[in-house]
Amino acid sequence: MKFSGKEKKDLFFAGLMISLAFAILLSGGLGGMLSFSFYIVFVIAFFTAGIGFLFHELMHKYVAQSYGLFAEFKAYYKMLWLAILLSFFGFIIAAPGAVYIRGNITKEKNGKISLAGPVTNIVLGVLFLILLFALRAEGIFKAFLGFGLTINSLLAAFNMIPAVPFDGSKVIAWNKKVYYITLILAIGLFIFSWLV
Repeated sequence: MKFSGKEKKDLFFAGLMISLAFAILLSGGLGGMLSFSFYIVFVIAFFTAGIGFLFHELMHKYVAQSYGLFAEFKAYYKMLWLAILLSFFGFIIAAPGAVYIRGNITKEKNGKISLAGPVTNIVLGVLFLILLFALRAEGIFKAFLGFGLTINSLLAAFNMIPAVPFDGSKVIAWNKKVYYITLILAIGLFIFSWLV
């Protein structure tokens, strides 16, 4: 994959800021930020939520570039600051950025490019699930793997909303069967994450 200098900066700061927002949320706001455990929570947030967001966007870019299209990630800094601000109040609205694509884009190509992000989160969620059971995780490691499963399945399900600008709108326009299979997998994985 090819990256511009600005794109590398945007990816770095989007991953960092979304991880920070989730760390603040999971730590309980400003009070939690002042404790040493905040740094542990930040690492957990980075390797679950941050990586989930970044891999989601990178897979859009990878598939688009594999079709010979121009694809570049651009961070939405106003939305990233909003995510951090809202995390102090106990919730997050996260729109860290998007991959902008130019070139000869057919409905099928657009659908497959859009599908790549949610499928990546489903795969990551399944990996966290496998590790959760295979390692019989306990304590903070179990919390880490459980959060990785929950956040990635949620990212997949959320992005499959069949309305613009979500990935689901382009997937359903291309192939309804693929759309519903992906949606069912994402929602099923998310529900299962609350049972383990």
